Amino acid sequence: MNTHFRQPTFGELYTPKLVTILREGYGFASFKADLVAGLTVAIVALPLSMAIAIASGVTPDRGLYTAIAGGFVVSALGGSRFQIGGPAGAFIVLVAATVAQHGVDGLILATMLSGLIMLAVGFLRLGTFIKYIPYPVTVGFTAGIAIIIFASQIKDLFGLTLAHEPGPLLPKLQALAGALPSANAAAIALALLAIVTIVMLRRVRPHWPHFLIAVALTALITWLFALPVETIGSRFGGIPRSLPPPQLPDLSLDKIVTMLPAAFSFALLGSIESLLSAVVADGMSGRRHRSNCELVAQGAANITSSLFGGICVTGTIARTATNVRAGARGPMSGMLHSLFLLSFMLVAAPLASYIPLASLAAVLAVVAWNMVEKRSFVTLMRISPGDAVVLMTTFLLVIFRDLTEGILIGSGVGILLFLHRMAQAVEIEGQPAIVEQDRPDSENGNGRTPYDAKIATDPDVIVYRISGAFFFGAAATIAATLDRLDEQPKAYVIDFSAVSIFDSTAAATIETFLRKAARQGTAIYIAGARPATRRLLIAHGVKPPHARFRQTLEAALHAAHAAKS
Repeated sequence: MNTHFRQPTFGELYTPKLVTILREGYGFASFKADLVAGLTVAIVALPLSMAIAIASGVTPDRGLYTAIAGGFVVSALGGSRFQIGGPAGAFIVLVAATVAQHGVDGLILATMLSGLIMLAVGFLRLGTFIKYIPYPVTVGFTAGIAIIIFASQIKDLFGLTLAHEPGPLLPKLQALAGALPSANAAAIALALLAIVTIVMLRRVRPHWPHFLIAVALTALITWLFALPVETIGSRFGGIPRSLPPPQLPDLSLDKIVTMLPAAFSFALLGSIESLLSAVVADGMSGRRHRSNCELVAQGAANITSSLFGGICVTGTIARTATNVRAGARGPMSGMLHSLFLLSFMLVAAPLASYIPLASLAAVLAVVAWNMVEKRSFVTLMRISPGDAVVLMTTFLLVIFRDLTEGILIGSGVGILLFLHRMAQAVEIEGQPAIVEQDRPDSENGNGRTPYDAKIATDPDVIVYRISGAFFFGAAATIAATLDRLDEQPKAYVIDFSAVSIFDSTAAATIETFLRKAARQGTAIYIAGARPATRRLLIAHGVKPPHARFRQTLEAALHAAHAAKS
């Protein structure tokens, strides 16, 4: 029985989850649950948004603008019920480098351009391909980012006086080591107090807003004892009490061309991070997100964030997980989280001036520690040499070279290793002299029907079965095997029924073998080829009269023996 799979319509692919929730029926009980979840997430997001902005080389208010404007759009238009958008620690490295090289204006333009790129990726339905990034790559770049984030916070953790902090890791560490004599004891004490508070609250009161409590406690101590440490007020003059009016960045052609590389990096990382976050939410809630719809929302959110002077926005795993655990029912919680942040900024902006930078650095130090998937890192290093190579390639490139370079090269290495494994898995079975793997399939554990050597007893009709992925990576192996054939039978029967993947290089390999057999006057029968495989073979010249197709191996054998006699 043929099963017809209907392609989803445009509306099914891009309808925001907010619309879905409202269609299902959204009552007061759901709103109340989203209200509580939104408040919970806003309390978590408040210190994080400012800390991430400062670590990214911009003022703390820009982190709040990002969470308010960008976060609202992510929830309103997104393809995930529970996604929380805002500034993310993963962007710190890229954003800080962009600000250092092109200034805040360049950063805002790159953010807008990345939004346009993500819109295009979403509408072209390319979001599905993001999931093909190998798992060791995501573990490697996350660990690399965590190292860089922690290194970027050492200055404020120790209250060091440093005229210029280099960007690259090794020069940064050398400069920080040279500045150690300027360490501020009060800043160190506040940072330690914040870390201890966060860790202890997580153990004894896991549902309390540990980040906010730690920051508020250290701010109170700083104010009460007039401690000689840097605060948001002393470095940035505080934060404004409202959103700025929206305005377009410089859209000159020269500036756009200059910022495109950064924009593509933002779009790549934002796509990966947001879809990973949506997958985490799916795993926690049992729901399914719409990946391309989510990318469209992320694109719109980055454009909106840039209009209000914000930085890159993406789905944030920790805040999204908090949202699910807090009992959210739908995207309304994310929208309410943004409105709560706006109200906090309107009411409590003057109090932010007393927040010590050491405590915000402590928050990010804890975030960096939690980012590292320590168990996964050790497991990948221990159980799989290939995965270990991909992991370390990505990890080291992210630390010592560039985040985007690490992701792309790590993925490339992963793909090459995968192709190598696939090429090794291909088998051609027949006469014992050329069997690539002569153990029974039941021993190999691959579940395929064992090759029956009895069918190869007739010297005039030679039968071979190709199994596995017959593609460009395996074509050389198959070609070398076929070239070693010294027999001159009256017919070859090649069984394709166990070929799972077939490409044009494979078809060209069979066509070359066909020409060699034709010169010897030997017919070739192709058995069990799938329709797509048959079309590809015919397109490359593997067709009658020299090649004949049969549905089954039995039919091909019958035809070969009949022609022989």
